Amino acid sequence: MSTKVPAPLQEAARAATRVAGRLSAPARMLPAFLIVGAQRAGTTSLFKALIQHRHVLRPPLHKGVHYFDTDHHRGMAWYRGHFPLLRTARRIEAATGTAPVTGESSPYYMFHPLAAERIARDLPGVKVIVALRDPVERAYSAFTHERARGFEPEADFARALALEEERLAGQAERLAADPAARSMAHQHNGYRARGRYIEQLERLERIFTRERMFVVQSEDFFSEPEPIFADLERFLGIPAASDIAFERHNARPRSPMPESLRAELTEHFEPYDERLATWLGGTPSWRK
Repeated sequence: MSTKVPAPLQEAARAATRVAGRLSAPARMLPAFLIVGAQRAGTTSLFKALIQHRHVLRPPLHKGVHYFDTDHHRGMAWYRGHFPLLRTARRIEAATGTAPVTGESSPYYMFHPLAAERIARDLPGVKVIVALRDPVERAYSAFTHERARGFEPEADFARALALEEERLAGQAERLAADPAARSMAHQHNGYRARGRYIEQLERLERIFTRERMFVVQSEDFFSEPEPIFADLERFLGIPAASDIAFERHNARPRSPMPESLRAELTEHFEPYDERLATWLGGTPSWRK
């Protein structure tokens, strides 16, 4: 017999937890790190590896809160209510001698025009983690993902790509001008735009500096995660762990991408990847 809790009851439980969290916000932790993107670049797999660590406390409700992109109007008490209690952190620190950290993963933060400035203002000193993936594969993965979630009405990837420029025209400017605005197209249909990583990384660097940024190339992380995770532990200032299970999460089956579209997208991203190589100090993993 199934023991699955009905969706309405799950949502009611989450709502009650959010209310309790908001009321106890001053007694809760603030994030020390945020995984800010990119969408469909392994952010879930990276987050699930991190929260296995004894010194990384997970948010009780969601891995992604989306406060700094779509829910900033709710206020910091609402946001802080999503994180673990300070007394839990103090108990772990007393037992181990090292203070734990907490964080979240919202992959729209990297692309939203106001998110980085909001993060810097509300969480001074926070560290940001960026996951990158072959932008050609990321674009097709995002299309498949948004189709499955109901945010992409077009069944043909070529058609969705053809519509992207029109769909996104003026949306970033509108979001930047109106903090209360939301854009379905900007959030869900940026297949080329969200893969122009260098534009987003340069904006993050201007706001946070390179010292507070950690970039993971997902091809390298999935092929040999241990040394990258060790670097990430040092970046976050937490002890090394030897019991992390590295797995892929949120992969969706999809048909092969038409070679004509692959060639078109590869050509589109080439100048951006060249700039990215300069920024990284080496060729992106998908170009090797």
